[in-house]
Amino acid sequence: MLRDDLRNLWTAPRPPGVPGRVWRDWALLAAALSSVLLETTLRENVVWRPIAAVLGIWLAVLPLWRRTRPLAMVALAFGAVIALQVATLVAAPREPIGLDSSLVVLVLVYALPRWGSGREIVLGVLVILAAFAISVVTDDIGAGEGIAALVFLFMPTVIGASVRFWATAQERQLERMRSHERERLARELHDTVAHHVSAMVIRAQAGRVVAGADPAAAVEALEGVEEEGARTLEEMRAMVATLRDSGAGAELAPAAGVADLERLLRGPAARLRVDLHLDGDLDGLPPAVGAAVYRIVQESVTNSMRHAVDATEVMVRVTGEPQRVRVTVRDDGARAGRGRDGYGLAGLRERAALLGGELSAGPGTDRGWHVEAELPRGRANNGVHPRTRR
Repeated sequence: MLRDDLRNLWTAPRPPGVPGRVWRDWALLAAALSSVLLETTLRENVVWRPIAAVLGIWLAVLPLWRRTRPLAMVALAFGAVIALQVATLVAAPREPIGLDSSLVVLVLVYALPRWGSGREIVLGVLVILAAFAISVVTDDIGAGEGIAALVFLFMPTVIGASVRFWATAQERQLERMRSHERERLARELHDTVAHHVSAMVIRAQAGRVVAGADPAAAVEALEGVEEEGARTLEEMRAMVATLRDSGAGAELAPAAGVADLERLLRGPAARLRVDLHLDGDLDGLPPAVGAAVYRIVQESVTNSMRHAVDATEVMVRVTGEPQRVRVTVRDDGARAGRGRDGYGLAGLRERAALLGGELSAGPGTDRGWHVEAELPRGRANNGVHPRTRR
């Protein structure tokens, strides 16, 4: 088992989504360079001042590449430290060489487990241990001080590994929410297709019954079968390309839609008053779009009920336009930070994206929390599958 764990560590890839440089990187560089300048200028007991200054500048610059090249930066930083320690064995200066500002190297120690692959982490730790061992020999420190220094040196490693584990857990939770939302869509697609196919069967049976006595009625029944088939194809083409989980269940339950919003928001035990306005053309929405509108309103209002501070009202607006449906949910609570942007909203964003729309959520400009979504009405209304008249 230990061998398998070590093999898994060695083959672990880098975490995805490595960010580029941000303003904090340049602030860190400016702070480190300023520290080197002040220490080399004002500190009197600096040994080999020019070399110490060059080493300090070198270590201050390396963190700029700590995310994209964590092992290389650790090797360059601690390789320079090893070279300096070896030089002290030969020259035997009266004081330890180096600047206190060189502690910026701890940023590289943190970045190694945070952004490195398993192989890079193992090799980087070996380089750090080698530099530490040489430092213990050259500085002639005791066992207690050595243990304390080792703990201090590797504390950023523990922090970096913990942050990486937490970020990975968060990403897995988000992926589970996305998968759950896809399963919901798959069930709704199943229900839609089952409804249309049942209607097609009934119309076909009716056409067969009246075909001999009333050919015109039989033709009308066939037209109905064609129309239902076209709608079924539209619903399937709208979502099947994005649903890949073959294990999604198919529970037989009607999908709630816009018509169910009043019943949803009529709860007598709600602590906030809900103001619902339905505007524009909201009839004939594809079931997937109607279900998405229902889910967005349900999740957003629930969040406001649970988390809105000093709120008295939640305003819900659903507007049907010729090409799209707009959903807006706002509460009048105290202006919030990003605290409510959790897994539920992540699932709603996934659903909106699967339908070709988008959803945004965040604090309002003055008060409360705002959720806004825009969903296309679907291809069922664009005439791709018109009903053929004979």
